[in-house]
Amino acid sequence: MPSSLDQVPAPGPDAAALSARLQARIREAIGEAGGVLEFDRFMAMALYEPGLGYYSAGSTKFGAAGDFTTAPLISSLFSRTLARQCAQIMTAVGNDAILELGAGSGRMAVDILKELAALNALPERYMILEVSASLRQWQRELLQAEVPELLNRVSWLDALPEAPFKGVIIGNEVLDALPVKRFRKAAVDGVEELGVTVEGDNLVVRGMPAAPQTVATVAEIEQACGQPLDVGYSSEYCPALSAWIGSLADSLEQGAVLLIDYGYPRVEYYHPQRSMGTLVCHYRHRAHDDPLVLVGLQDITAFVDFTAVADAGRKAGLELLGFTPQAQFLLAGGMAEIVSEAMADADDAERLRLSQQVKALTLPGEMGERFKVMGLGRHCEIDMTGFALADHVARL
Repeated sequence: MPSSLDQVPAPGPDAAALSARLQARIREAIGEAGGVLEFDRFMAMALYEPGLGYYSAGSTKFGAAGDFTTAPLISSLFSRTLARQCAQIMTAVGNDAILELGAGSGRMAVDILKELAALNALPERYMILEVSASLRQWQRELLQAEVPELLNRVSWLDALPEAPFKGVIIGNEVLDALPVKRFRKAAVDGVEELGVTVEGDNLVVRGMPAAPQTVATVAEIEQACGQPLDVGYSSEYCPALSAWIGSLADSLEQGAVLLIDYGYPRVEYYHPQRSMGTLVCHYRHRAHDDPLVLVGLQDITAFVDFTAVADAGRKAGLELLGFTPQAQFLLAGGMAEIVSEAMADADDAERLRLSQQVKALTLPGEMGERFKVMGLGRHCEIDMTGFALADHVARL
């Protein structure tokens, strides 16, 4: 990916004005914090500040007109295969509900519901936790257009359900958008956080004293890696992860949580060669590594430490059901069968399109290895089909 903004287009005047308003609010927060704002607070404002943050404002996020694409937008094969895994889980624990965390364009919800209807395995409820009013409207319109007969099963939530349910929780590319703290190894036995401050007209990175949680987390990382991080090594971690996973666990009476995202086991995440961290920004299908520009207009993400996710799940009382690359999950979960059925009635152009979609979802150089799938469960004693080909739990 480019490490500069040379290839990133300039925003239009309306977008620039929106960004300026958010930056003014962030500058106020920096002043209130004593001159340096912790990075996770900055990231939370950049992404979620009401009316101004990236996911709170109404700009197009997904697809060709947006900033990035996701597996459900690449092909319905992804969501249809995921639906089959959901069907297996609900057969075992009950089909009370599916809860999708952040439904994006709504494409995955539509394709999952279509596949479950075809399998005669629909849940009683399909809940969508969505904080963005504009995305809710987008999702509702797509569902109304494509599955109007199923819309009565769908509901939108502002927060996780208070009453625990039996079924499945799905989070596709949700973990990577949780705010992270950035840190830098400042000495052999010292660590500092990288915060955000104001310098002239610009937001810039500034070192600041590390919170006790950061010091403890870096010590855990070094212990897991079997050696100290080099002086100058910088990376990030998600301070809210344990509480977030715990809240999901509280919502689940029985069933499974399926989390799909790009990331690594801890030892690979904090590899010596990955010495600048994993933070990535997306704007108009260009990726770069500067989170302090295009504030509120670009997505800011960090790869996922799946060892930390597994640890948080166990702490919350969930069992680790499996961990595997996306390609293995899809192939084990029945995607080949879906493709075979589609190919039977397809013309040459459609077969080529399907072949390209399969490659995008499964090839190592595309999404196949970079994206991982983790299953966490409560009273869900089944051998999940998605982890039948390869289960990499031992790598965690």
